[in-house]
Amino acid sequence: MSIRPRPLSVSLRQLLGGTALLLCVQPAFADDQTQSTPPANQNDSADPAKAKLLGNITVTAQSRNQEMQSVPIPLQIITAKQVDTLAATDLSKMDLFVPGLVVSAEQPTQPNYQLRGISTSDFGVGTEPAVGVYINGVYAARSGGALLAFNDLQRVEVLKGPQGTLFGRNAAAGAISIVTNEPTDRFEGKARLRVGNYGKVYGDALINLPINQDMALRVSAYDNQSDGWIKDAATGKRYGEDNDWGTRAVFRWNITPDTRMLLSWDHEKLNQPPHPAIGLIPLSNDTNQRPPFPPDPTTYLNPLHAPLYNDAVGGRESRTFDGVTLSLDHSFSWGSLVSTTAWRGFDTFNRGDYDGTNHIVSYLDTTNIEHNNSWYQEFKLSGTTGIADWVGGISYYQEQARQTSQTNIFTDSLDTLANNVMHVGTPLTDISNTFAGMGLPYTLLGDPWHEAISNVGKFKAYAAFGDVIWHINDRLNVTTGIRYTRDQKTFSWYNMPRSAPQFDSTVQALDQAGILAAFPEIQMALASFGNNIIFTDAVGIPVRFKNTWNNLSPRVVVDYKFTPDVMGYASVTKGYKAGGYNSVQVGSRFAPEKVINYEAGLKTTFPEHNLLLNGSVYYYRYDNKQSLTLDPNSAGSGVPRYLVNSTNQEAKGLELEAQWQPITDLRLNFTGAYIDATYRKAMADSGADLTGQPTGEPRFSYTAGLAYTVRNVANGSLEFDLNYAYRGPTRCNNDSLLQGTCQISPNFKIGESQQRTDARIDWRSAGDRWGVALFASNLFNNRYVRGVDNISTTVFGTPYASVTPPRMWGVELRAKF
Repeated sequence: MSIRPRPLSVSLRQLLGGTALLLCVQPAFADDQTQSTPPANQNDSADPAKAKLLGNITVTAQSRNQEMQSVPIPLQIITAKQVDTLAATDLSKMDLFVPGLVVSAEQPTQPNYQLRGISTSDFGVGTEPAVGVYINGVYAARSGGALLAFNDLQRVEVLKGPQGTLFGRNAAAGAISIVTNEPTDRFEGKARLRVGNYGKVYGDALINLPINQDMALRVSAYDNQSDGWIKDAATGKRYGEDNDWGTRAVFRWNITPDTRMLLSWDHEKLNQPPHPAIGLIPLSNDTNQRPPFPPDPTTYLNPLHAPLYNDAVGGRESRTFDGVTLSLDHSFSWGSLVSTTAWRGFDTFNRGDYDGTNHIVSYLDTTNIEHNNSWYQEFKLSGTTGIADWVGGISYYQEQARQTSQTNIFTDSLDTLANNVMHVGTPLTDISNTFAGMGLPYTLLGDPWHEAISNVGKFKAYAAFGDVIWHINDRLNVTTGIRYTRDQKTFSWYNMPRSAPQFDSTVQALDQAGILAAFPEIQMALASFGNNIIFTDAVGIPVRFKNTWNNLSPRVVVDYKFTPDVMGYASVTKGYKAGGYNSVQVGSRFAPEKVINYEAGLKTTFPEHNLLLNGSVYYYRYDNKQSLTLDPNSAGSGVPRYLVNSTNQEAKGLELEAQWQPITDLRLNFTGAYIDATYRKAMADSGADLTGQPTGEPRFSYTAGLAYTVRNVANGSLEFDLNYAYRGPTRCNNDSLLQGTCQISPNFKIGESQQRTDARIDWRSAGDRWGVALFASNLFNNRYVRGVDNISTTVFGTPYASVTPPRMWGVELRAKF
């Protein structure tokens, strides 16, 4: 029986010490302590051995430990060093530096991931994401738990294209695999503090404790606070604030020389103001002034300079997250068995302003409340024979999700809706004014009005998978893989009767006083407000559906080594995303999404030039893609709703990665992407035919970085890092105006190209025991309008916009022992 060495044994530490140079060429580069200071006369010479290590990062993209350059799929690695260089607290703070990836996280409890132009914008519990997020191999269910802060991160693997065979369902557009650090056999401790503008205070710390030769414990924690970067002009309340903290504990036990256990616990607590909604309509300080209707785009304010007025009552965004993972792995003479058991649970609350004003006559807030629990079990066998490397396994996933979607207004804004949409004037205002003129102590204004839909989802997924790398000869490999998935879903809606207790109490008092009988025209007018105005489908009637979907997701990959440093590959892969339901559209169901992707690429290193070049081309066809789009036709009876629209799309693209280290202390990188994404067949909810038109995805995006190290500065080293990112302009189509993603007003730009430059100067002592850094994010303070939300435009005439944050800078102090 083979004896598997314990993690981070002496021999493994020596190996890591030799391979750590690989990190130097990632886009924010390696820790200086992993490199010995070379003699001065070697600084300008190429080091062939070093060039061979450019892609020598061990990844698990194929459920095996492999070097990055030997994996025949397109992937980008984000190292812990890159995260530290950019001072990023989560993936959304640095997505612009990963071309092809977009993480929209203005609301962290409702993030949206996009890869190669494919995303799922709906955050409802009935809809699955198209990009799978995995933390240490465990699927992060739902948007509420899909974007957590970085905590003791080792690396992030961004895998582009369908990953259904190895990662399973809901990775049709790609997968993001987050890997954290495990306990080691060496005592370790470190702490870091960042202080910056807008009241930014961030701190993290960890300690690694070897308990004995077989056990170790690793505990880390972080706290992230700031005062916010935008202030309400009326109340002084600040938005864009950070207020979250978390901790992670991992216990490792080498039960026998061949059996290891890892038990981890993650906890996070977030509680901050909601997203800022910047109104575009110029209004007076009279909060009873109704916005002009319909709104005139030529009068819109520029949201980059407009004042913020938000008045959501009880507005906040919060999340409590807990996760426990138990991993057991056992080595046999022929391979290994890994069992992964995981539980995840979170509660989220998100209430924000959706009219961009502080006028009660146009008040609109929406609230999403979610409770989620999931359970995951996987058994995976893997091994190597003379002709093949293989992996296979089975998994079971169970999830229960509860969600309440609320819309909250006041009777004053009901009157605005009646005037603008129903064209019946302002009955509640007129009646209240009549009472006031008669000296009667009754008013129908200022009363809260609440409508909500409650959903319960119970989901189960079973899967069996196998993947084999066949070694045809020393140069040629053929990979074949397949995964069978069975999804079982039960989903229910309950559209609650509207709740307006103060309004109903007033109407009851009018009835008891005989006023309604005396004025039948008033009684008739008030009768129209006796039922739901916004959510009008199946009021008070529980609706429930149960569906089962089955899928086979295969892949075939051929890779060939032309030389030891040049590998070419070609692949055909299929992906699958489970069908689902629209949470706020009672009785809605949609079929699964399916994608087929054709790809070919090269992975190369040029040792004599210390250069790495990788590239790939691809084409995919995506069927039944589900998008959350605004339906203006639903405004006839109330506030418009975002509905799930299904379309067929296709795209062809090119991606390129270059890393170059001309001298030991200078490191350069470039990563770029081109994509042409269009609709094959699509009809928007607005009635616009989008067939053959662009989906909106920009054609070009790229990032470039430079790092230069100066040795022997104050008994340490000084590193200069500069990173630049570019994302091209949005490509518009016939529905872009309604969706607020392209130009709608002459007073500001939407969908323009975006640029960001981050800079850092970092001094670290010999051995990296101490360090201090000065850093800036968005160095040149480039600001952009993310988009315009028209959910209240056709009802209240109150579009609002969201904008990107301003420049952030700070000072970092750190210590290691």
